[in-house]
Amino acid sequence: MAESRRVRSGDRASLREKPQQVADELRRLILIGELADGESLGREPDLVDRFGVSRPSLREALRILEAEGLISVRRGVLGGVIAHQPDERLTARTAALVLQARNVPLADVYAARSMIEPVAARLVATSRSHGAAAAELRRLSAEQLEVIDEPEAFGRANSRFHSRLVELAGNQTLTIIAEMLNEIVARAVAAVSRPDDNEDGDATATKLRGLRSQARLAALIEEGKASAAEEHWAEHMKIVGRVMLAHSAKTVIDLMQHDF
Repeated sequence: MAESRRVRSGDRASLREKPQQVADELRRLILIGELADGESLGREPDLVDRFGVSRPSLREALRILEAEGLISVRRGVLGGVIAHQPDERLTARTAALVLQARNVPLADVYAARSMIEPVAARLVATSRSHGAAAAELRRLSAEQLEVIDEPEAFGRANSRFHSRLVELAGNQTLTIIAEMLNEIVARAVAAVSRPDDNEDGDATATKLRGLRSQARLAALIEEGKASAAEEHWAEHMKIVGRVMLAHSAKTVIDLMQHDF
């Protein structure tokens, strides 16, 4: 009798693992590129037959992958299961939610970014393509200048500059980490960029100082002065941090309540 109970318990464990097994296999096929972005995996009955599982087990597997952003399920006659390559924006949103749930101080988020970007500036300045990188950073600064009077647009444009700086360093891990902070920092910049009554000139002057500092960074990168670029950008991040952290939004959850 005891042996029979152990067998039944093992069967139940196997059944519980089936959805995860199916999810693991489909995830592997998507990540290695065997299933292209936008490609149909077929309809539910096709997948039930393919994996030899029950419909409830398949649907649980699909829920796992849908939550990860790796598939979408389209209903109706022309529907089916559609594969998606991992999206860094979904990763960034998930990270933002975790930081909100933990009530992480904005200072903590900004400190992480301040550790990454000066190192990235040094790496960009030492790269073979540092001249082209400097030109691209200047273009991104010009885009910010064009929307300097629009807080939300300026926040997004400013965030693109910072994200691209890290991308140009050529380290994919650093890029992913920076992207996870991107949405939060963009909101912080937008919040700081909103002038209070009678402070419009001050807000614009602050942004213009930041753009001049970006121009200085581009010049140092163009000249290949790696140490000077790192030192300049570390000081830039320190000064901007003082302005940003003086704003009323002290935690990530405060920031995410701002319209964007």
